[in-house]
Amino acid sequence: MVAASTSTAARRPLKLGMVGGGQGAFIGAVHRIAARIDGEFTLVAGAFSSDPERAKASAAELGIDPDRAYASFNEMASAEAAREDGIDAVAIVTPNHMHFGPAKAFLEAGIHVLCEKPLTARLDEAVELARLAEGSGRIFVLTHNYTGYPMVRQAREMVAAGELGSIRVVQAEYAQDWLTEAAESSGSKQAEWRVDPEKAGAGGALGDIGTHAFNLLSFVTGLTLDAVAADLTAFVPGRRLDDNDHVMLRFAGGAKGMLWASQVAPGHENGLTLRVYGERGGLEWHQENPNQLWFTRFGEPKQLMTRGGAGAGAAAARVTRTPGGHPEGYLEGFATIYREAGAAIRAAQDGEATPEGVLFPTAADGLLAMRFVDACVRSSKADSRWTPLIG
Repeated sequence: MVAASTSTAARRPLKLGMVGGGQGAFIGAVHRIAARIDGEFTLVAGAFSSDPERAKASAAELGIDPDRAYASFNEMASAEAAREDGIDAVAIVTPNHMHFGPAKAFLEAGIHVLCEKPLTARLDEAVELARLAEGSGRIFVLTHNYTGYPMVRQAREMVAAGELGSIRVVQAEYAQDWLTEAAESSGSKQAEWRVDPEKAGAGGALGDIGTHAFNLLSFVTGLTLDAVAADLTAFVPGRRLDDNDHVMLRFAGGAKGMLWASQVAPGHENGLTLRVYGERGGLEWHQENPNQLWFTRFGEPKQLMTRGGAGAGAAAARVTRTPGGHPEGYLEGFATIYREAGAAIRAAQDGEATPEGVLFPTAADGLLAMRFVDACVRSSKADSRWTPLIG
C-alpha cells in the first residue's frame, strides 16, 4: 500500500484516459462516475472497445474528441505519450486477460495506471507487471474499492491500534447468487468471460470476488498469509471454473482464518462480510450495510459504530464526504481510490514523495492476491492439501 494526501484545493483536473468500458460495460461507467465525484479527473481519451466501430461510437456518446478516440490501447499509449496535453493517467477496465497488455504499454509510455482487479489473469503476468510497476517510477493503483469505505478504514485503524489485541481468527465471505444458473449460456456477456479460463484466469468466483475478500482481510488485519487449504467447486454442470470456494487460511504468527466465496448462493446479492477476532475483542462489517461497524470488547455489550458518528476515528473521517446518517458506499469507495490516486500522481509530477495519509492498493497487493489464487487452485487439485504461497 502507498500513502497519499486528500487535499481538495482548487486545481485543474488530471487528464484521464480509459481502456475498455464502452457500450454495454458496467464497470466503465462506475469508474467514470468515481473519477468525477471529487473533481480529480476529467476523461479526455479512450480505447473503449476492441471493436473499432463500438470504440468510436462509445467515444462519441461520452463526448470524447474524435482525435482522441483510439482503435487500440497500443495506439492510444503511443499517441497520448507524444502529445503535450497527453493524459496523466489511464484507467484499465477490461476483462482480466486484457489487464496485462494495456498496463504494460502505458507504464512503458510513462503514464500512470489505475487498473481493475485482479491484477492479471495469470500469475506469471502478475509477477512481470508488478516488477514493471515497481521500476517504472509511475503510480500504479489497483482499484479494490472496498478499501475506500470509511468503516473499513475504521476497522483497520482499530486493529493497528491494538484495540482487539493479538488477532486470532479472521473470517471473510463474499456471496452472490447471479450465477446460480448457467447465465453464460443465456447471452450474459458479464457471465461469459467470467467463466472462461482464457479470459478470467485460473479462478472463477475465486478470482472475481474471492480476491476482494482476501484483499479486504489483508488490508484490515495486516496479517501475512502463509498457506491455504482450498476446496474449489463448479456446481453448475459444464462450467469450467469454480463458482463456490471454501478456503482455510494459516497466517504468520499463528492466526487462523476461513474464506468463503460463492456466486451460487440464492438470497445473496453482494454479501461481502468481514469478521476479525482478537484476544480482547472482535469486529464485524457487512458491505450491504457499509456505514456500520460492530465492535465488541470481550465481556462487554456489542457496540454499533457508524460512519460520521460518535467514536469514529481519524481514518474514517478523512474519507467521509457527507454527515452521518447520509449513506455512502460503492461509488464513494471507488471515488476515494481515485482521489488518493490523484494526490499521489500530483506529487509524482512535482517530483515529490507521495505524502503520508491514506492507503490504496498497488501492484504488489495485486500480485499477492494472484499468489493466493494460485495456491488455492493447487490446493484444491491436491484434494485440499495445505499449500504454501509461492514467492
